[in-house]
Amino acid sequence: MLDQVTIERLDTLDKEMDQFVDMLVAVVDDGASIGFLPPLDREEARSYWQSVIEPHTILLAARSGERITGTVQVQLCSKPNGNHRAEIAKLMVHPDYRRHGIARQLMIEAEQVARQSERSLLVLDTRDGDPSNRLYQSLGFLLAGQIPYFARSENGSLDATNLYYKVLE
Repeated sequence: MLDQVTIERLDTLDKEMDQFVDMLVAVVDDGASIGFLPPLDREEARSYWQSVIEPHTILLAARSGERITGTVQVQLCSKPNGNHRAEIAKLMVHPDYRRHGIARQLMIEAEQVARQSERSLLVLDTRDGDPSNRLYQSLGFLLAGQIPYFARSENGSLDATNLYYKVLE
C-alpha cells in the first residue's frame, strides 16, 4: 500500500543518500536512459548524487512515508542570455512505485518551481520510444526535434533522443 505522496525540495542528501543510491541503481538496472549503463555500481551512483546539490540545481523528491519514491531536477540556466530557462533532468521513479502518478506529480511541481524561479521556458530530452514521451506530451511539452544515435543502450545500440520544450504561462 502506497502512503500519500508528497513532493519536497531537498538542499542536502545526508539522511536520504542510501535511498537515492538505491533508486538510481534500480532505475538504471531496469533500463532507464538517464546517463548510466547497467549494471550501475553503487559507488558510481553515490558519486553522482554527491555532485547534484549545487546552486543552480533544484532537487525535488517524492516521498511516501519515510521512503523516497522518485525525483527530478530543475537545472536553472545561469548564463545571462538563458536566465529565462531551465532544464528538466533525471526524472525517475523507483520501479517499485511506478504507475501511481508520481512522475506526473514531480513534473507539475518542477513547473511550479521553475515559475517561482522566474523561468518561462523548460527544456528536456528523453530517449525515443520510452514511456516518458507520452508523459511529457500529456503535460504540454512540444517536440522540438530528434537527434539520432544520441545515447548508447545496454545492448550497445545507439538510440535517438527527443528534445522537448514548454513555454510557461
